[in-house]
Amino acid sequence: MRYFSAIYLSSKRIFSALLLSSLVVGTNWQVQAAGVQSVTVPAHDAMPELTAMVWTPCAQPSGPIKLGSFELTGLKNCPVLGQALPLIVISHGDSGSSIGHHDTAAALADAGFVVAAVLHPGNNFADNSRQSELSIFETRPADISRLINFMTQDWQQATHLNASKVGVFGFSRGGYTALALIGAKPDAAASYQRFCSAWWSFVIGHCRQLDDADVTISPVANPQIKAAVVVDPLNLFGEHSFTAVSVPVQLWSSELGGDGVTLAHSQEIKAALPISPEYHSANGAGHFVFLAPCPAELAAEAEEICVDPTGIDRSAFHREFNTQVVRFFQEKL
Repeated sequence: MRYFSAIYLSSKRIFSALLLSSLVVGTNWQVQAAGVQSVTVPAHDAMPELTAMVWTPCAQPSGPIKLGSFELTGLKNCPVLGQALPLIVISHGDSGSSIGHHDTAAALADAGFVVAAVLHPGNNFADNSRQSELSIFETRPADISRLINFMTQDWQQATHLNASKVGVFGFSRGGYTALALIGAKPDAAASYQRFCSAWWSFVIGHCRQLDDADVTISPVANPQIKAAVVVDPLNLFGEHSFTAVSVPVQLWSSELGGDGVTLAHSQEIKAALPISPEYHSANGAGHFVFLAPCPAELAAEAEEICVDPTGIDRSAFHREFNTQVVRFFQEKL
């Protein structure tokens, strides 16, 4: 299954260029520009340094930035506009990037949120050394909690935030991460049954680890998080995994799935959540429709994540997707 061995981007060079561009640009929505900056969360004890991109409300006009084939709009390090702003943290998918959802982040920033998207160490496009370790499903939620602590306590503009209004957005493995952060408990036995029943699964590192009666996956939930947008989540849960979940959830699924995620997996989560989520389905679309629309050069190099099935207009889909995500967080935070 591609989930266990996915290379999220077929062109590291191109996506590295996108990552570089995000240091100076954002995405223009409505009449404002999202301010964009990078932050670093220092290493602590055995926990590595984290890097993250931050989008903020910005009152100053943006301008076009040309970088190779990319022309984006935004403003680097724009002064933060507003006080008592809610914080949204973003967890990317397997082998992903902190700018994989840059258009959604910009839409949220223009709506009055501060948005911080982490680059998960050992499970990103540039360093995927821990992709096959079960422990990544404990450290991913910990990365997000560390980022929340940094943003609300040590970020230079932390006085602009309302630390009691924190939401999480997660895609794919990030969707798993979001659920774990709001109290969902992974179920190793259910995960083994779901992913490892095929005869050839013995070659998959995760399955060899899950096939152990003593194995546990024990992420730590974060009570600061008051709402979650969970997008095509990787399902490492069982039917009794969600008893501690009490915050509102907006759940998205793609009809065609991909990367180890299926529509049935999302519907299992939908049925098991104790409070019915606000549910949306991307009909006719595959897993990667939830990533920001790709520039032409990236699309040519990485068709699997950039080219959608016939009849799917990713840009049009994202206009509706981002509108619904913004509305949900506005209502719940």
